[in-house]
Amino acid sequence: MARNRMLLTTAALGAAYLLRNDKTRKKLVNQLQAFADKSRR
Repeated sequence: MARNRMLLTTAALGAAYLLRNDKTRKKLVNQLQAFADKSRR
């Protein structure tokens, strides 16, 4: 349980760090949209 909580916290902090930067946020959103488009095919 403690390990899962630590991994979730690390992921949340990493996401928060990446989403602070506007350029990085746009790049990440574009990559997620491209991945979603590929998975729909």
